[in-house]
Amino acid sequence: MEESFAGVGPHLVYFLVALVVLVAFAAIYLRFTPHDELALIRQGNTAAAIVLGGALLGFSVVLARAVAQSVSLVDLLIWSGVALGTQLVAFEAFRRLLPQLISDIEQDRVASGILAGTVAVCVGLLNAAAMTL
Repeated sequence: MEESFAGVGPHLVYFLVALVVLVAFAAIYLRFTPHDELALIRQGNTAAAIVLGGALLGFSVVLARAVAQSVSLVDLLIWSGVALGTQLVAFEAFRRLLPQLISDIEQDRVASGILAGTVAVCVGLLNAAAMTL
């Protein structure tokens, strides 16, 4: 029975570190974007919620891969940093491709929110697949 619980300690450490990294990503992402997603969401803006949800989901996919493949907490933090940078660059590139994206989100144009959230998830999936040891 003791062998069954041997991994609980490391599991909790990696899980808690991953949660902290996810919160840090959210804080950085919210400062990086030119609009205040949380204020928009509080006002009932569905497009902003979809974009933020997609960004969190896309990053979480990469973070999950980083947790699964990391050989140490330092390794996890390095890969998390790579993932964070990739997600921010992808957002900026997408924003430049669609200059009206920010105003669309602010005006709660759900189609733009769905597209931007989907791009964030796609980038996260590709980023996770590209991670190698």
